[in-house]
Amino acid sequence: MENIRIVIIDDEAPGRELIKHYLKDVDSIEVIAECSDGFSGLKTISELKPDLVFLDIQMPRLTGIELVEVLTEKPEIIFITAFDHFAIRAFELNAVDYLLKPFEKRRFLEAVKKAMDKIRSGKGNTEPANQLLAKKTEPEGGVNRIVVRKANSINIIPVDQVRYVEAQDDYVMIHHSSGKAMKQQTMKFYEENLPKSDFVRIHRAYIVNVTEINRIEPYGKDTHVAILNSGEKLPVSRTGYKQLREDLNF
Repeated sequence: MENIRIVIIDDEAPGRELIKHYLKDVDSIEVIAECSDGFSGLKTISELKPDLVFLDIQMPRLTGIELVEVLTEKPEIIFITAFDHFAIRAFELNAVDYLLKPFEKRRFLEAVKKAMDKIRSGKGNTEPANQLLAKKTEPEGGVNRIVVRKANSINIIPVDQVRYVEAQDDYVMIHHSSGKAMKQQTMKFYEENLPKSDFVRIHRAYIVNVTEINRIEPYGKDTHVAILNSGEKLPVSRTGYKQLREDLNF
């Protein structure tokens, strides 16, 4: 029986050491890499394709949740964190388990057994990670940045640089100050989680940053068009126009 290959991603060295120490009592496993940040963790997962990842959530630069967001491969994941309010998100991402620091050895081994059983049974994760994440519609604290993958690079787009969001079938196109990027999430996700003081859904296919709107003009019967500062024109539905009037007081 082949060993289950494991990667540990945690920005705190003591946390990584504790996991390795606990794993010494587990047969048929192999720790193939450990990483201290999300970016190196993402690269390691893509290159080594582990069976199981222990993943911290709160890390600088790229969080564990954001890492999952841009994964193209989906190993089994056990989230480890000092914050309990991420638990719902973790399980909605189909995580095997969620360990709250500091965790006892018994609880840790219980999570590992659950992951090993799932991997050995052949019933592991088969759905792409970004599709799993697209199901989540309520991140804690709303969205303040958007992480996208473009070729082999990861781009972090601050929300205040987002010009508008455009529906593209099962994806959205994020139009921002430096260009545009596609992401597999829903318009509903961004409508609910972008700052409501700055963004308005003006059409079923468009959510716009109100600071980008230069003027609004009539366009046909009961419809309007928003002229952006860039000169681009976006359709405004009757519902969108009503929302704009309420939000902008005109």
